[in-house]
Amino acid sequence: MADKTLEGRRAVVTGSNSGIGLGIARAFAAAGADVVINSFTDRPEDHELARDLAAEFGVAVRYIPADMSRGEDCRRLIAEAEGCDILVNNAGIQFVSPLEDFPVERWDAIIAINLTSAFHTTAAALPAMRAGGWGRIINVASAHGLTASPFKSAYVAAKHGIVGLSKVTALEAAGSGVTCNAICPGYVLTPIVEGQIPDQMKTHNMSREDVIAKVMLARQPSGQFVTAEQIGGTAVFLCSPAADQVTGTTISVDGGWTAL
Repeated sequence: MADKTLEGRRAVVTGSNSGIGLGIARAFAAAGADVVINSFTDRPEDHELARDLAAEFGVAVRYIPADMSRGEDCRRLIAEAEGCDILVNNAGIQFVSPLEDFPVERWDAIIAINLTSAFHTTAAALPAMRAGGWGRIINVASAHGLTASPFKSAYVAAKHGIVGLSKVTALEAAGSGVTCNAICPGYVLTPIVEGQIPDQMKTHNMSREDVIAKVMLARQPSGQFVTAEQIGGTAVFLCSPAADQVTGTTISVDGGWTAL
């Protein structure tokens, strides 16, 4: 059994009914934390997922729908959680286009969901964390929070912004028992990425192995995907006593991407 290092804590993870967010939520639950998972949908299967996690790990798990593109929803999520010791700002979307053709509505949505939502949730959660003398804010950035790629202007801008927001939050919370850091994953094998592989195989007329090695992981020197479980483990570390003095920084989990 996993060590229950987070027993008695409540974690709120945005964008967590699949992919990286779900991996983080599972890691927290395994470590004994009660968890609030979230997405913008309100389907029976979302609430069933929360019940399944609760049964699997023996902790309290709730699903709270909230649209991370709306500031009032972001703040309501924190209020409805009724306690937030650990906040993970993970919700995000992507769109790829040359700058001059980038749809304005896509730019606005990416900035709202990937960056502005973290401002709202952090502002809502921070006072109680300070009052309690302990808190962990973890922002899921990206290798693109530290470097750039063409055709991803909104995503890169938002992720650079998340890194900056993490530093400011850490400085403002310094000495209060609250830390803030950004995790910067490389290419993570999520259901969404897995679903892209067949299309990439057709587009490039490549085998699955070649698409992964030559297209998806071309900038990841390890030649391996990061896993959601690895990101979850990193998040649990940032909530451990070993990370009490880790704040205002980035942790790259990118197979060497940003070492290039």
